Formats: sequence, structure tokens, C-alpha cells
Amino acid sequence: MRAIWKGAVSFGLVSVPVKLYSATESHDVSFRQVHQADGGRIRYQRICSIDGEEVPYSEIAKGYETEDGEMAILTDDDFANLPTTSSREIAVEKFVPSEQIDPMLFEKSYYLEPENTGVKPYALLRQALLDADRVALVTVALRQRTTVAALRVRPTDNGDVIVLQTMMWPDEIRVPDFNVEAGEIKDSEIKMANMLVETLAGDFHPEEFSDDYAEAIEEMVKAKIEGGEVERTPTSTKTSGEVVDLLAALQRSVAAAKKSRGEEVPEEASDKDEDKGEEKASEAS
Repeated sequence: MRAIWKGAVSFGLVSVPVKLYSATESHDVSFRQVHQADGGRIRYQRICSIDGEEVPYSEIAKGYETEDGEMAILTDDDFANLPTTSSREIAVEKFVPSEQIDPMLFEKSYYLEPENTGVKPYALLRQALLDADRVALVTVALRQRTTVAALRVRPTDNGDVIVLQTMMWPDEIRVPDFNVEAGEIKDSEIKMANMLVETLAGDFHPEEFSDDYAEAIEEMVKAKIEGGEVERTPTSTKTSGEVVDLLAALQRSVAAAKKSRGEEVPEEASDKDEDKGEEKASEAS
């Protein structure tokens, strides 16, 4: 883990120097857009919609589009005049009951690790949060923008750790534009629903759940690679000549097996497979 921010938590006259680490990471399966015929990656150009010319990064600016389609172009000087802050302080504003914070407000989580000089006040704040059974509402400047966040204690395999969770602003939570009117619900229906809840009641154990989709994707890709269903592109870096030779040998083995069973193997196809394996081995070397 690499610290992405350094500063100090301040509450009252106590200051706790800390380092900030991202507490989560995405394990989503990522794909590249490629040409189906040869596996070449698809490239995108920055084309101006007005003159049709490709635009270099040095000429790209930020623009704000109005509802009627007009574009306000913003310069570096415009952003320099915005109210930003570079404070390295996590300022505790108040301690509140955790149930008063809607979970929808939470955005991203970070671990707080104390610097060597802040171990004791860190432990003090951690114990105070546990004893009060509250979370600390704080303000902090991340990426030059002040945001509201919450400090709480999270048990881990390495002991209790203080976690900072940034929060969205209230106006960023959307209000549903629909109503659910189910009409009259009978007592017997409510009783049956309650029985179902009791039947499925239990405790939450995260390890009981797994990402079946990601696992299935990995198995499918692994099977394609082991089966030789891959495209050799100029950007490939993990294919060695030894592996290519093995692929060519397997292709020849398949052809030989077909011949031994009396199956007809086109000479041209057999030669093509062999030449292809030799050509790839030559490229790899």
C-alpha cells in the first residue's frame, strides 16, 4: 500500500499526524476494444467536431456547455481564482451517532495510519470513538477541494483501524421521481412475508459471497489461452519462442492423429499450420 496523502487529524488541542491509504480496490474484469479479425487494439483520435482536425493535448481545454448548447471555455487562470485549499488538516467538526448518517452519502474509504509521533493520540482518538459509539464528522481537503467525511473505527486482521470515508453533498443524492402505491395489504400477506424473513434470517459474512461473473470470465479466458485461441499481435510481450514451438508441435500432433485414424487431412492446411508455427517462432526469436 502506498500513502496518497499526509496530514493531521485535529480535535480540540490534540493533533494526530497521519498517512492516508486507499482502503478499497476494484476487481472488475477489464476488456480492450479490438479488431475481431486480427486482435489489433482500437485507437481513438481527438477530433474537433467543427474543423474535423485532430487536436493535440496542448490545445485541449475544459469547457462548460450550457443547456442551449453554448460553450464557455475555461482557462488555467479561471481555475486559479477558484476557492481551493491545500490544508493538510482533517478537522473534526462534531461527533454524531452513526445511525444519523445515511449510507448513501458515503463515497470512498481510506485507512488512516499514524506517523511515529502520533501513535498515542491516534490510539486515544480510536478509543474515544469506540467508547462514545459515534463517528467523527470532519472536513478535509483532497485534490484541492474541501469535502465532508466521517471517521469511524473498523476492526481488521491487524487490529482496529480508523477509517476516513468521504461523503457526497446532500444535493448529490437524487430523489426518486416515482411512488409505489400497492393498495391494501392483507394481514395474512404481511404474516407470510414476515415468516419468509425469519426463514432467511442470518448474519452477514462477506466471505460467503463471490464474484461468479469475474471467476467465469477468468476461466473462459484461461481456457482460450491454453487452447491456443489467441491472436499474436505486434504488442504481445508474453509469448516466447518455446511456447510457439509447442503450439506448432501440437498442431502437427493433431494432424498426425487424424491421419492415424484414417481421416483425410488437407496437405495444404497441414503445411500452412506448420509454416505458421515456424513463422511465429521466427518472429518471437
